[in-house]
Amino acid sequence: MTRAATLAEIAQEAGVSAPTVSKVLNGRADVAPATRERVEGLLHRHGYRRRGGRRVSPLLELVFHELESAWAVEVIRGVENAAREEGLSIVLSESAGRLSPGQSWVDGVLARRPTGVVLVLSDLDRSQREQLASRGIPFVVVDPAGDPGRDVPAVGTTNWDGGLAATRHLLDLGHRRIGLIGGPARMMCSRARTDGYRAALDIAGVPYDPELVRAGDFHHESGRRVGLELLSLPDRPTAVFAGNDLQALGLYEAARELGLRIPEDLSVVGFDDLPLARWVGPPLTTVRQPLTEMAETAARLVIDLARGERPGNLRVDLATSLVVRGSTAPPAHG
Repeated sequence: MTRAATLAEIAQEAGVSAPTVSKVLNGRADVAPATRERVEGLLHRHGYRRRGGRRVSPLLELVFHELESAWAVEVIRGVENAAREEGLSIVLSESAGRLSPGQSWVDGVLARRPTGVVLVLSDLDRSQREQLASRGIPFVVVDPAGDPGRDVPAVGTTNWDGGLAATRHLLDLGHRRIGLIGGPARMMCSRARTDGYRAALDIAGVPYDPELVRAGDFHHESGRRVGLELLSLPDRPTAVFAGNDLQALGLYEAARELGLRIPEDLSVVGFDDLPLARWVGPPLTTVRQPLTEMAETAARLVIDLARGERPGNLRVDLATSLVVRGSTAPPAHG
């Protein structure tokens, strides 16, 4: 078995001083990006591990690509459940809409040395993964935006099944002109829900009509804006699968502005089953995504990885389920 390189040897190979290598290891910010990348590459290539194990802080890092209130609260609750049992605290951060957090975040993580990292709807680039790996800091992705790869621990949900169930429910009620407000195309969960919608139409023999499909961004305002477009069509849809609950609420607003009643004139299905889905009028029919359980599963997985336990399956998808409430009904005739 080959001997692991010492810090001095890595410093010599990188053409820098040993204190500079130490700064990189400890997540100090005062290192030039090109130097950091060179040193990180060598640390990773030599499989460097700090002798005597690493000092671990009793923290879990929880990173959102966007801190959306209602959605994020459900996720935070799940991570908190797991963290509390293990006596860990949570450090919360946001990557400001980017699908990978910036280098300054990575520097902070390396300095804090948490037990592990839970990323929500975001991922790490190759260099960031190597930096965490060389310090033995495990990470898990919740609801990955893109395909994280087979070697990346990830917890998701059955988005395709959910899109299929939402659309099939509307078809079973007798709707044939069914609109879709999708999410961003770059997000895997959004594409899977759209594919489920299309599959349900295909199975029912209902032609796919691109005029009834619009792209949203999973926010309330896009549901309203795109909803007004769909509901103003000469032959408007009688039902809409809104892609998520926030877009569904925006669609409620669009329907109100146009004097349409839900569900008499328009049936609406959301996705997520946030608590507010039960409180709106009429209560929203939606696909339940078990956000709290997903987050709790991810937190437990990262804690297990931190202990050196490697589960047989690094990819976990929890089941969705359709929750029928008052926002869906058969289409009005005449």
